[in-house]
This record gives sequence, structure tokens and C-alpha cells, in this order.
Amino acid sequence: MLAGALKAADRPNILWLSAEDISPHLGCYGDANAITPHLDKLATEGTRYTHAFTTAGVCAPCRSGIITGMYQTTLGTHHMRCKAVLPEHIKPFPMYLREAGYYCTNNSKTDYQFRHPKETWDFSGRKGHWRNRKKGQPFFAVFNFTGCHESGIASEAKYKSVTAGLKPSQRQDAKKLILPPYYPDTPIVREDWKRNYELITAMDAWAGNLIAQLKADGLYENTIIFFWSDHGVGLPRAKRWLYDSGTRVPLIVRMPKSAGLKAGVNNRLVSSIDFGPTVLNLAGLEIPKHMQGRSFIGGTPRKFVFGARDRMDERYDIIRSVRGPRYRYIRNYEPLKTYYQYMNTPEKGATMREIRRVADAGKLPPAAKLFIAPTKPTEELYDLETDPHEIHNLAGERKHADKLKELRAAHSDWVKRTGDLGLLPEAEIEIREKAASAPLQYPQR
Repeated sequence: MLAGALKAADRPNILWLSAEDISPHLGCYGDANAITPHLDKLATEGTRYTHAFTTAGVCAPCRSGIITGMYQTTLGTHHMRCKAVLPEHIKPFPMYLREAGYYCTNNSKTDYQFRHPKETWDFSGRKGHWRNRKKGQPFFAVFNFTGCHESGIASEAKYKSVTAGLKPSQRQDAKKLILPPYYPDTPIVREDWKRNYELITAMDAWAGNLIAQLKADGLYENTIIFFWSDHGVGLPRAKRWLYDSGTRVPLIVRMPKSAGLKAGVNNRLVSSIDFGPTVLNLAGLEIPKHMQGRSFIGGTPRKFVFGARDRMDERYDIIRSVRGPRYRYIRNYEPLKTYYQYMNTPEKGATMREIRRVADAGKLPPAAKLFIAPTKPTEELYDLETDPHEIHNLAGERKHADKLKELRAAHSDWVKRTGDLGLLPEAEIEIREKAASAPLQYPQR
């Protein structure tokens, strides 16, 4: 049967459970400190993707890509908190689902960097739920957990509110946790790292509750469930950055038993712009030709995934990355700028303040000193197999020259192929958006 010929009643239900600001700090990903029983169980019944990455280390640019299936650098949505104007032919992908008979509901974050058409959702708000659909109507329902956002770490009041329901056995001992080497080892930093884990445990309970609702409604066995995060942990050198700490995310997909797919682990590279096209594919719909994402279930595997960093809050810093199965390449377009430019939001966090304090005292560990250097290298290359925290830059080593050349070429090709707008001044983008009288063409996936 042709994809478009399926009747609405024959299409699968699809549920998205999305979290904010978390890396794969889940038990099913091998994290011994994580307390995440509900998501761990979901992973045993579905597929756990080990190499899923977002296109940005921050929410809004990434979410613009998720909802459109296109890179933010192609759309002009790459600057944090911009207000882009999209050509009429670029539609949020739920619109295609609605046209096919789906009930589409969002609870409740959008944050797409553009004003989405009112036809995007049947309902978007805190009361959004699959239970509001017509009898027998297939649904695409999105639920987003905001509790593990970086503000949940930075704000003691929010942290206590989100984790109020945790049992003593679900609390963490900050002294026993292992910190990344790019942080100073102080009680204050350890407290933030502890909060991250406990917020994730609260999120796991939230996910478990929604899964229980699905089962109570008799829908568990005919609903495809996705769980993912919009980028990495909400702490310095993770959120807003293009390293694994900022872009590698958990991704679990649980298919109904009737699909005949075996549960397990999948190591293929997945980009966050693939999420929407994958949903369209699973719903039996054609993926629009302008989309740069591809289905990661059954589609052609990626050789690389790409990421971009541009204006973050009040600071500009153009950075691009290419991530393969083992190596990551980073191109710093503004190497004369320090890594840790002052930005109002992260500077309010305890860990960033602690980095500044310990740096002023001259006591930062070697890995942490790298990021307070006044300049950055033009290129960075990391072997994630031997250096998972991406500390040892291999770009200047002769034995890695071939890998550097390969990834440098992949970056250059991607920039040209996707029409990367990073070097165009932000004001000029706005002028051209307003002046455009015909839809632009966005080729190549």
C-alpha cells in the first residue's frame, strides 16, 4: 500500500516524551549512579540509541530543527532567541500528520524561534493530551518535562520543588559522584552535579506516570514511544557547547510488539533533525523533499552528524562540529575569543561562579584551565574512544592528519551543501527575510 493511501485508523499512535538539559545519565546507558527505573524498563522493551546528537547545545535553535526537520543554520534560526520568518513551504511536521487524520497535541513547550502556523497543533498547552481526541483517531502527542532544565540546578527553590517527591533512597551522595575533569572538585560543584541526577530521577517518575496512563487507556501495545532530550546537561562546557557533553542525548524508541522489531541497542548516528522525518515515516507518510533529516528507522545510516553554535544570549561565537562514530572535529570561526565568554544566564549558576572563583585563585585542574584560556585553537579533533571528555586536542598531531583532513572536508561540504548562514550578519538575515518575495530552496539532506 502506498504511504499516502493508509487510512487514519490504520496509522500508529505516536507519543513523544521529551526532557530538557540532560545527557545520557540513565541507568540503561550504564550510569551506575542513575536512578531511572521507568526509562530503563522502556529501554529493555525498545531500542536504545547510543549515538544520538542534537544540532545545537541549546534548546531553541535545536527545537527549530526538530519541528521542521531542517538545520537551524539553513533556516536562519541559529541565533538563540531570534525571531525568524520562514518561507511558506517550510511547515512544522505535525501539519502533515494532521492532514493525514492525526490528532496532534503538545504539552506544552514550543520555543521554535519562529511563529508557528496555528494549524501546527490541534491543541498546544498544559492541558494537551491524547485523551482529548475523537474516538478511534490516531494521535501524535508530545509531553515535555521542564524540571531538569538548567534552572532546576541553579535555583534551589525549583530544585526542591521538582524533587520533593523523591524518597531518601532516591537521593544522591554528592561525595561519591565522579565529576568531569573540566570542573574544579569543590562541594559547590558537587552539589550541582548531585542536583542533576536527582532532577533526572524526578523526570523518570514523570515519564513512568505517562506510560502508566497509556497502559490504563489500553493504548500501550499500539503506540510508538520516543524518549529524548533537547541537548546535554545544563552546566558549563555542556549546555551551549558542541562537545558530547552538550549534544549527545539519550534516545529510546519503543515499538509495539506487533511491529516485529527486536529490542536492543543501536549504534547508528542519529541527528535531532531526524526525529520528525522518522515520525512521518512511521506514520506511513512521505518525507518532504526539502527536509534535511532522514528516518533513522530503516533509512540510510548517516556517516556524520553536524552541530552549530552561534549567538548565545548576548554573545556571538561561531562554532561548527562534525561527529562521526569515533571522532569529533570542531571548527572555531572566532578563535580569538575565549571559550568562557561572559553570558548572563550561565554566570548566575553556582558551577560557573565556582569556576571563576577557583580560576582567580590559580587552582583550576589542567583540564579546566583549557577553557579559561584567552583564545581557542582554530581546529579541534578528539578521539571519543580514548578521550570521552574531549580534553586532548589531536588536531596538531601528524598521525591524525588524515582524519583531520577527512572531517575538515566533511565540514566544508556540509556548510556549502546546506547553505549555512553563520557568516551572514544577523541584521542582514532579518533584512533579507523581510525582502524575500519567493520561497527559498533548501536542497540536500
